[in-house]
This record gives sequence, structure tokens and C-alpha cells, in this order.
Amino acid sequence: MSVNLEKNENNEVLMDIKVDANEVKSAYDRACKRVSQYVNIPGFRKGKAPQKIVEKHVGVEYIQRDVLDAILPKLFTETIKSNNLDTITDPSLDFFKFEDDGSLTAKAKVELRPEFTLPEYKGMDVKIEMFKQPEDAMDKEIESIRERYSKLEKVEGRVSNDKDFVNIDFEGFVDGEAIKGGAAKGYMLDLAHSNFIPGFAEQLVGKEIGSEFTIQVKFPEEYHDEKIQGKDAEFKIKLNEIKERILPELNDELAKKVGSGQFETVEALKEDIKTYLEASEKAENDKRATTVIYDRLLAETEMKIQDAMINREVGAMMNEMRQKAELQGQNFDELMKKEGGETLDAEMRAEAEKRIKTALIIGDIAKKEGIKVEGADVEGKMMEISRLYGTSPEEIVKEIQQNPNLFYSLNQQIMGQKVTKFLLDNANISSK
Repeated sequence: MSVNLEKNENNEVLMDIKVDANEVKSAYDRACKRVSQYVNIPGFRKGKAPQKIVEKHVGVEYIQRDVLDAILPKLFTETIKSNNLDTITDPSLDFFKFEDDGSLTAKAKVELRPEFTLPEYKGMDVKIEMFKQPEDAMDKEIESIRERYSKLEKVEGRVSNDKDFVNIDFEGFVDGEAIKGGAAKGYMLDLAHSNFIPGFAEQLVGKEIGSEFTIQVKFPEEYHDEKIQGKDAEFKIKLNEIKERILPELNDELAKKVGSGQFETVEALKEDIKTYLEASEKAENDKRATTVIYDRLLAETEMKIQDAMINREVGAMMNEMRQKAELQGQNFDELMKKEGGETLDAEMRAEAEKRIKTALIIGDIAKKEGIKVEGADVEGKMMEISRLYGTSPEEIVKEIQQNPNLFYSLNQQIMGQKVTKFLLDNANISSK
């Protein structure tokens, strides 16, 4: 058995393989015995049919495929190990032939991890615009809590204002025709936080209960329904009811409600908010520093990424986008057509190359610094995911068992987080 290796310009190693006749014959005989164990051949018990009968029943080519499966994986593993090949894919078989003299010739190829030299990544001087929580951050958090536990109460004897909730009936028209899905009865609209067409909520301010009126609006140019994009519209409105938000007092009773008994006093609640704000501030500054660090590492690392790697990453990104579109009930192919093929392809290839380079840099740093993903890291990540999606860790484990790629993705996320923390811990971060 012999294997000749040749590296090409695409960062691939080509394998020229020759297996001698004796080894092929031994593998072929063993394959015949294996095949005869599980095929039903009339007149013979399983495993007892002569080789010629087995060949006639299943075909020589079928047995030869079994021979390839028996010989090549082990050969590939030994070749990669003995030649210290840093591969990123499993070898792929391009050609094989069982020769007349009984030997086997084959050609295969395997992709190598791109070679590169990391710049200095420890002790980096990183200057960022430091994020500081605004002085009224505490007040805004408390106000948000009070709004969360507020009540809506009916009001009488006054017109609506821009902070009210109004119960309305409405019907919309474009060019005199009713808008599909543009009507409702008893709809409660928050005038302060409306997601309706710009200008809609503003025209409901200063109206009396029971009043009926018409408003004029213009649909945005990017509106999801192409038929009415940029069109002028008319809405007939009836205002049924006005409600205002009544905020609770900031006291110990409210604090107990917020934490389900976790906070006994307002001061304890405020201390928790302070801790949260400080953690948020640090997280934002870590994020800004991380961007600077990786941008610098990418800029200072010379690395040639082969097209095959980029194509696979683009394919994975496309699958992610397709799944996301389908979950949102959108037609993926129509979205791609609308985005523009060539521009989108160029953008995705650039993003794919950036992702690959970042992953390779992370992997290299992890290897040099002995950073590993431990079982506890995986358990912690699964607990985090289960809380995020409101499911049990057991369900996450079940999902991973059904899709091994999820486990690989999970490990990549964890490794990325651990390496990023290492880089942040070893950087000199200061304000611009």
C-alpha cells in the first residue's frame, strides 16, 4: 500500500493511492463474508452461500464498495496522522479503479486549515469611547417598573392626550377602496407608543369620547404590502373610550411585588437596579473593546481562505436565513430576489470570510493558551438556552442528540466566549 501526497494552490492535499492485490483480495473476501451474513439468497442459510453465488446475487460493484469502506477510512486516518496534516474536512474520494492485476488505485483530496501567524494578542492597548449610564438611568428603570405595575382607568369629561390609551373602531381606504386587513372594532391603541402608520396616533389626540372623524395618512414607501406602498390613505375613526395609566407609588409594597418577595424594601430594590446598571455598563464596554480587538486581529493576520470554505459558510448562512424567513411566514426566494442577487452574494461572501477568519483565530488562540470547553461549560450553556426559550434542559439535550451540528455550534459559541474573555482580561482597555 502506498500514498503519494501533493499540495495544490487551493490549500488541498491530493492523495494518490495504490493498494496491492493481496490486500485488496483479503478485503474483498472479508466483504463477501460480511455481505452474505445479511442478504437472503434462496437455497442458502445466511453466511453459507459460496462467494460466486454472493457476487451473482448482489453484484461485484456492491462488494467493491464495501471493500472501499473497509480500506479507505483507516488509510485516510493513518495518512493524516503520519503526515501531521491539519485538516478541516474529511477526505473526499474523487476516483477509484480495481485494476486487472487485482490492485486498487484511487485519488482523494482533503482540505487543510489555512496557515497563518497570529499577531501579538496579549497586552493589547485598546482605546474605546467608554459607555456611561446616564445620570437618570436609575429614575428611568424605576419609572419602567412603575409602568409595568400600573393600571388603566377610564376617564370622563376630557379629550384624549398623547399619553392616553384609546379604544377605537377604524376602517381604512386607499383610492376609495377598503384596505385588506385595514379595519377593526374595539382596538386599544397606546398613543404614546403606537406602531401604526406615522401620523395615525397623533391625529387621535384632542378627541372626545364618542366622536367620529376622518384622518389622512400616507403609507411608508417600504410598507410590506406593495400595493399600497407610498399611497395616501383615509381612515374613518370612532373613539369609544379613553383610559389613562395610573402609576403605583414607589414604596416597600411595590418593591415586594417586583421581586415576588425578593425585595423587602425600596432600598433593596434600588440596590439591585444599581447592580444591573453597572453590569450593563460593563457588558457594553466589553462589547466595544471586543469589536476593536477582533477588528485589529483580523486586520493584522494574513490568511488566505480557500473558496470551498467560503462556499460552505455562505451555504450555512443561506440556510439560516431561509429558516428564519420561513418561521416568519415569508417567501425566502422572493426576499432574495428583492435584495438583489449579485450585491447580496458579495456581501454574504465577505461576511462568510470574516466569520471563518475569526473562528480560525479563536481556535488558534485557544490551542496556544490551552483553553478548552469543559462539561460544566456545556451544562451551563444548555441551562442558559433553556431559560431563554422557556424549555427544560432535557429538551435541549434531546434536540442536540437529534442534530449533532447543534452540539458543534454550541461548543463553538462557548469557545468563542472563553477566548474573548481571555483577550479582554489580557488587554489594556482605556478611554479615547
